[in-house]
Amino acid sequence: MFIVALSFLIVHGINAMQAALLSQQRLDVPDNISARRIYTQVSVIRKIIITAVMIIAAGSVLMLFDPLRQFGTSILASAGIAGIVIGFAAQRTLGNVLGGIQIALTQPLLIDDIVVVEWEFGQIEEITLTYVTVRTWDLRRMILPITYFVEKPFQNWSRVSTDLLGAIVLYLDYQAPIGELRKELKRLVENNPKWDRKVCGLQVTDTKQSTNEVRALVSSTDPGKVFDLRCEVREGLVEFLCRNYPESLPRQRSVHEPPDEEIQRQRKLKSASPAQGKEHERGPKAPGIHPEPEGDGAAS
Repeated sequence: MFIVALSFLIVHGINAMQAALLSQQRLDVPDNISARRIYTQVSVIRKIIITAVMIIAAGSVLMLFDPLRQFGTSILASAGIAGIVIGFAAQRTLGNVLGGIQIALTQPLLIDDIVVVEWEFGQIEEITLTYVTVRTWDLRRMILPITYFVEKPFQNWSRVSTDLLGAIVLYLDYQAPIGELRKELKRLVENNPKWDRKVCGLQVTDTKQSTNEVRALVSSTDPGKVFDLRCEVREGLVEFLCRNYPESLPRQRSVHEPPDEEIQRQRKLKSASPAQGKEHERGPKAPGIHPEPEGDGAAS
């Protein structure tokens, strides 16, 4: 009972320490990188300590009973051998546990990070010893083994800060007024509270066969605001062009000859063709072809 009560107190003490540490950290503020780092470390370390306490408590309790003393002693004394056996039996599980410890120490991702995993945009919702939960933008949950984030590449949009750049690409006719577009872009972002007043630019980044590729860059403080700002700027620029410069929109050009000109061209081709089959493709002086003598008399 003493061992059980002591283990119970240790577990509750660890939970109380976690609650005390996390009560001073807030995740609902814009700049919460330190809070997310503490949340990640405390939650992973708490799970490791509680697991170790439960194993030691179980082995100590078994050692107090004579029929089970040898079994309890073997649990504590042969931890190395048991670890080897368990390692062969559960390599993937132990790999996930070691991956969780590595994630907690090196911190390539934190709770509440914005990531792109398997072409899915989402937010890190939970990190355990064996898996990571990613909440996607449409509120789905992706459950990935924690070794995925150790072995495979992924995008972390908030690794250092949440500031991001957003690109808007338009394909316009060569007659598009680039200077007027820059002025309109500046006007759109200055009236938008989602812009952080850092980056605002417009350039022609490429030329296609029939259009110019025009790219506008804007910046904001987090991925959600960047996405909304891009959509609003794109809508504003397209509306500006449709209202003031409709000739700047993409168009396909082709040249067609009028029907009467085509008929005249065919008639000229027929009139220029050789008469009576006398002309050879090599000309009238080709061997075996002789021009008819002038005059209306018949050949003798």
